[in-house]
Amino acid sequence: MTTRTDDVDHELVRAAAEVARTRCRGDNHTMAAAARARDGRIVTAVNAYHFTGGPCAELVLIGAAAAQGVYELETVVAVGDRDRGVVPPCGRCRQALLDYYPELRIIVGRGEGEGEGQGLRAVPVAELLPSTYVWADHQLDAE
Repeated sequence: MTTRTDDVDHELVRAAAEVARTRCRGDNHTMAAAARARDGRIVTAVNAYHFTGGPCAELVLIGAAAAQGVYELETVVAVGDRDRGVVPPCGRCRQALLDYYPELRIIVGRGEGEGEGQGLRAVPVAELLPSTYVWADHQLDAE
């Protein structure tokens, strides 16, 4: 599989950075995520931190997208509050994103603030999970 790095959606990065800057407050909401829908819309979300294991911004984003009638996402990015820049998804989010959107691209890389020109790249979600486990491939067909 070849990784394309020339197609980073900088508008999406800016949208996530804006949500992180304006909506993330305190310890409950520290990460923002933004996704580009196949129809071009941008959906955003923030995490809901809780000591019992509250959902990451990417998982909240899956539900927020569905609530808006968006079921096909092309690209996702997460940005930390306090100008931490783009943050790659955790393992749980990588697996959930792969299972929901197998063709999804994730923007990753080290960057400051909005990350414009800071070594960002968009990679297929499957490349973030070596020896990928695809949940759907292991389900028994109900007959």
